[in-house]
Amino acid sequence: MKGFRAILRKEAIQMARDEGTLRFAIAVPIFQLCLFGVIDTNVKHVPTVVYDQSRTVESRSLIRDFENTATFDVKRFARSRAEMREEIVAGRVATAIEIPPDYADRRARGVPADVLVMIDGSDANTSGQALSAANGVALSHSIEELLARTGGEDLPLRVFPQILFNPDSRSANLLIPGLVAILLTFSGTVLAAFSIVKERERGTLEQLMVTPVSPVGLVLGKLIPYLALGFLQLIAVLAIMTTVFRVPIHGNIFLLLGLSVAYLFALICMALVVSASAATQIEAMQRAQAFLLPSIMLSGYVFPLSSLPEWLRVVAQVLPATHFIAISRGIIIRGAGFADLWPHVAALLIISALLVLASTRAFRKTLA
Repeated sequence: MKGFRAILRKEAIQMARDEGTLRFAIAVPIFQLCLFGVIDTNVKHVPTVVYDQSRTVESRSLIRDFENTATFDVKRFARSRAEMREEIVAGRVATAIEIPPDYADRRARGVPADVLVMIDGSDANTSGQALSAANGVALSHSIEELLARTGGEDLPLRVFPQILFNPDSRSANLLIPGLVAILLTFSGTVLAAFSIVKERERGTLEQLMVTPVSPVGLVLGKLIPYLALGFLQLIAVLAIMTTVFRVPIHGNIFLLLGLSVAYLFALICMALVVSASAATQIEAMQRAQAFLLPSIMLSGYVFPLSSLPEWLRVVAQVLPATHFIAISRGIIIRGAGFADLWPHVAALLIISALLVLASTRAFRKTLA
């Protein structure tokens, strides 16, 4: 690795002098973590309109049961079905409940009573959770009436669900461990992608061409300062995660920090491959952005990998973010150990090795 120390020293000095880049590298991930970390994915207080044709004690009790779920928030009462539907079309509410005029009478006679619940399907997350809450209200009423009618004291089948690791269903505990990987993907890839392009735009790349620097030494010399910067970002993000958002780390923090090096290494090698083939910083930014959207959408952060088509699951396995999200969630949420996570660690090491080879080859062409 001829010339490695000189390149490493040069890149470290150049990075330290670039105060704008350092501020960007530290401030942006922290700002994004604080911005996205406060988002609660549990749907609550969905604006609701009610068309109550019964206007009885039983219908008002049903409306209170819907509101007591904390999912529905009754904003107004409609005077017709057309008015109720118009509220949804206009976007003023997301759900509508219609109670028929014979609701109380049918309940008193012990015959099925129908209640119409209209849900805006333009938001899949809201509509799915609203549908589950509405079905839960109906099921609860049905069970209570069946038990009262039969005089039974117990159900023939009882299920006792137990939520492991996150019993309170806090969104921060689920989102932030995966968000760590996404933030590092953004900052690490974009920052490192500028490294070679800056040399080309400043005219110093030609000087490197005539120096006795091996391609591997040049790659590693440019890689390690950004690796250290990414590691500093990770420590800052984890500190805010545990202190501000109170997300506990159930596993070994030192294992998480150690395995994150392989992830950062893969990200920066990917960025160096991009920067070695880009002519300008704008071009490097555009090519780096091409990796960001798949890393967000296909890594399991937004959608479960099991819900993706089979060919997209194959694509997801070549993204470093896919494996680091599994590692961070495993250590932070479930307290997993190395024996549980070694397949993802091995995948990251293989991806890193391939990217080092690709970046070295790209540098050979650049320096040729």
